[in-house]
Amino acid sequence: MRFYHGTHEHYCGVDLHAKTMYLCVLDRDGKVQLHRDLPADPAPFLRAITPFEDVVVAAECVNMWYWLADVCADEDVPFVLGHALYMRAVHGAKVKNDRVDALKIASLLRGGLLPVAYVYPRAMRATRDLLRRRTRLVRQRGALLAHATGTNTQYNLDPLPGRLTYKKNRVGFADAFDDDPSLRKNVELDLALVETYDRLIADAERHILRTVKAHDPDAFVRLLSVPGIGKITALTILYEMHTVDRFPSVGDWLSYSRLVRPNKESAGKIVGHGPVKMGNPHLRWAFGEAAVHFVRDADPRGQRLVAKLKKRHNQAKATTILAQKLGRAAYFMLKRSTAFDMKRFVTR
Repeated sequence: MRFYHGTHEHYCGVDLHAKTMYLCVLDRDGKVQLHRDLPADPAPFLRAITPFEDVVVAAECVNMWYWLADVCADEDVPFVLGHALYMRAVHGAKVKNDRVDALKIASLLRGGLLPVAYVYPRAMRATRDLLRRRTRLVRQRGALLAHATGTNTQYNLDPLPGRLTYKKNRVGFADAFDDDPSLRKNVELDLALVETYDRLIADAERHILRTVKAHDPDAFVRLLSVPGIGKITALTILYEMHTVDRFPSVGDWLSYSRLVRPNKESAGKIVGHGPVKMGNPHLRWAFGEAAVHFVRDADPRGQRLVAKLKKRHNQAKATTILAQKLGRAAYFMLKRSTAFDMKRFVTR
């Protein structure tokens, strides 16, 4: 967890909503200089903070922060994004309203106790959001296929000839449910939605690969050298990471990617583990997908590593360990500007 430690003359806490925003400005002595409820619009916001010299603005990491960060960047005003999951002083309060929340954000900022989230660059946000949307569509498609497969099992029908992921295996699938028109319709809805998702996902991927240029082409090529990482997965990693220089150590990177769970210790004893929801779920998905495809794409040395992991652990644990190893390898590849080395990968 990182905190903002900058010193300024004034500290502005913003409780931001879709249509309104509540501002609280403190001076360096902690005295309230402004409490005001405003429309969520750049013009009234700038009018409110203009009288204050050397002001820093902070807001919680909610869906509406993009425009506020951009306005501050255009006006050369320091902007700090508060990490929503760590801001317990705001969420756990006995009394909670916009006025109190804005005051607490400003107070945390002034005291150097505001947990900081990363302000992602403006030019790359749209592409990152499109990649995230594509991932969400893939998951929804998978849920539909799982429902159709589960329905077949639920009614104890003949085993499927193959996975419904492939279009050829879906041909005639609904005919097995002819005895009950409602049941057939249920399955047909799944298949029709899957067809729609197939078209939308393919169109989104074509758009991404046709129009999106990796902001670091060399890093993109290096990631493609890893067995199991394709173009979409490589772009997801690059756009979620932005730059490897954000992470001082491989431990920071693995923690941010949700590939490790730090221990909680007290009196020299491990009393638990850190929360699993801290970090970037999209990077965890990307490396999880890479681990699954690594099993298919790796050369014999990689296959032997996978077999050894499965022998020592169950399959799920082996896949998790493999995802962590791939995340570690990706970090050092990008940090040192080197390609993937299978020999080194399997011996570490």
